[in-house]
Amino acid sequence: MSLSFEGRVALVTGAGGGLGKEYALAFASRGASVVVNDLGVDTKGGGRSSAAADKVVEEIRAKGGKAVANYDSVEDGEKLIQSALDAFGRIDIVVNNAGILRDRSFARTSDLDWDLIHRVHLRGSFLVTRAAWNHMKKQNFGRIIMTASAAGIYGNFGQANYSAAKLGLLGLANTLAIEGRKYNIHCNTIAPVAGSRLTETVMPPDLVASLKPEYVAPLVLWLCHEQCQENGGLFEAGAGWIGKLRWERTEGRIVRQRNKPMTPEGVRDQWDAICDFENATKPANVQESLHSVVSVLSQVESDGEVGANPAAAAASGATGSGFNPAEAIGQKLPSSSFSFTSNQCILYALGVGMSTRDPDSLRFLYEGHQDFSCLPTFGVIPSQAATMGGGLSSVPGLSIDFTQVLHGEQYLELYKPLPTSGTLTSETTVADVLDKGSGAVILLDVNTYNGDELVCYNQFSVFVVGAGRFGGKRSSDKAKAPLPPPKRAPDAVVIESTTGDQAALYRLSGDWNPLHIDPGFAAMGGFRAPILHGLCSFGFAARHVLKRFADNDPAKFKAIKVRFAKPVFPGQSLQTEMWKEGSRIHIQCKVKETGDVALAGGYVDLHGTSEASPEILPQGGGLQSDLVFAEIGRRVKDLGSELVKKVNAVFGWEITKAGEKAAEWTIDLKNGSGSVLRGPPGGKVDVTFTLSDEDFMEVVTGKLQPQKAFFSGKLKVRGNIMLSQKLEVILKDYAKL
Repeated sequence: MSLSFEGRVALVTGAGGGLGKEYALAFASRGASVVVNDLGVDTKGGGRSSAAADKVVEEIRAKGGKAVANYDSVEDGEKLIQSALDAFGRIDIVVNNAGILRDRSFARTSDLDWDLIHRVHLRGSFLVTRAAWNHMKKQNFGRIIMTASAAGIYGNFGQANYSAAKLGLLGLANTLAIEGRKYNIHCNTIAPVAGSRLTETVMPPDLVASLKPEYVAPLVLWLCHEQCQENGGLFEAGAGWIGKLRWERTEGRIVRQRNKPMTPEGVRDQWDAICDFENATKPANVQESLHSVVSVLSQVESDGEVGANPAAAAASGATGSGFNPAEAIGQKLPSSSFSFTSNQCILYALGVGMSTRDPDSLRFLYEGHQDFSCLPTFGVIPSQAATMGGGLSSVPGLSIDFTQVLHGEQYLELYKPLPTSGTLTSETTVADVLDKGSGAVILLDVNTYNGDELVCYNQFSVFVVGAGRFGGKRSSDKAKAPLPPPKRAPDAVVIESTTGDQAALYRLSGDWNPLHIDPGFAAMGGFRAPILHGLCSFGFAARHVLKRFADNDPAKFKAIKVRFAKPVFPGQSLQTEMWKEGSRIHIQCKVKETGDVALAGGYVDLHGTSEASPEILPQGGGLQSDLVFAEIGRRVKDLGSELVKKVNAVFGWEITKAGEKAAEWTIDLKNGSGSVLRGPPGGKVDVTFTLSDEDFMEVVTGKLQPQKAFFSGKLKVRGNIMLSQKLEVILKDYAKL
């Protein structure tokens, strides 16, 4: 299906010729209303004329398109955007393309040469984009293109001013991509290679002639289309070729040693390793970029020494010559005891999101409840205390830089329900040591006893960055491996918001890492705020499974496994997706606001569950909309009578995929206590809606208004069309997706 820009308004700066002209013509040919901006200056910024913009507008109109000209400088950004608003009533797309050249060798670059280039390229793009920004935020849609250059990415003789401005545009675009994401404003950067008034000054004529602007325009149109979800990308394009760029970084080396000053000689001696790209990493954001530096800074003890990672060990670590798995495997850490009362059980339950608002949670929050119990995932707390005792530093065969220790995966298995008070003893063993190339993985098995009785088993997967390549094996039959979820829609989805104080509350259960509470410490790690503990999200996900599939009965809980994938910020919502496969519930936990997967490859094993579940969806189709209808079904099950009173109608839904009917649903909010059924309607339907699976999700998430979908032909309605006004009640107020 061809891409249409019908109803969209695009502003292209510098559109009187070359690339800008081609963009303007291409947008108009696909239905967009176009503002053709061009000051009419020469390549050095001299002169002024309206002829260039007028000619492009005439060409668009002659072909039946819609366009107006604008002759303002990009430094008058508000005027450019006002032209779009006056002519077409909105602004959807901004392509910052205008530019000039003042090429000089660096020694001959004047203040004027420098300032003029930055005013047109960098400041101009900033002013035009800023003028459009709030309009895009209000309409929850915007697409912005910044035009960089190979000169900015790689440098080029005689273009110091131009190179600096062009790379500055990339930095601006990367930040706008982050700030605009939640408003559906995407910003990408292109570095085009095409024949134009600018490139003809630095390329031979035959090459300029072969690098046609029409070989770049399709990339710009795709990046500006509502279907495109690319955001924060950098692309080179020319002659029909398109490539995406990303940063690459060596693993680096720590050249600071305990009790010794850091010296240039130390840098010299490690220089080859510092510059070795053999096992390069590819940081994608500030957090990943700063990890190595901050992981050192965060471990500096008060006397200036590099000490242990407070999230992983409290002991001072000795360093050795390398890893010797044969010597380390089977070694036992010192045993530890953990004494607790019902208070700690209740505090943990609150820390992982339990609330008295849910009557079913009272058994975990009130010590006087007749079924007072300890949440199963509390089993990580005594075992974590055992592994944080610093014993790893004394294990022979393990040369660990504790500044590089990460918690990778977690497995917990209960052999009986946990007591609500008492003293538990944990024994920790190094189960295996794996060589992952970029790092080493240490598997720690922790058995926890109540007296002589084994109550639970944990396996911590500890990743030591930069400790690999010691010649060890890559996998282990002792590891509790994560498992991918089934390739079908989840059988259940639970969305729950964390609070702004979630991390502050959870840390009281024993994880005192300041990364989760101190804004300054979090900022050093490249985070905009303290992050939530991974094991807190772990507890949320386990609760969701326990409630949905085990009647909140801890005796039915057997085991849980997760891999920690992405951080969560307190206040964000956790979306736990669950697939039932017999007594195993596969889980995946996402951050609802960003879509990032926080917990991956997870599963929960239960005792005594049936093979069937009334909440399992049909496995055919794999439609996104199945998630929504499943959630509506659960809401109707809980609130059906209330919804019947509010809505009093029967809705039919026909969901299409690739133009063919893929599913039918009936939402009965008229009879009895309401119901949601998949399949053809069994009785009279008041109104039937037909739309694609993709457009349905756009409507549900608020990216596409139902009225707009209807008038654009994406949403078809049969029956009592007035009932469509109740879509919001059904899809948003009660689906919560």
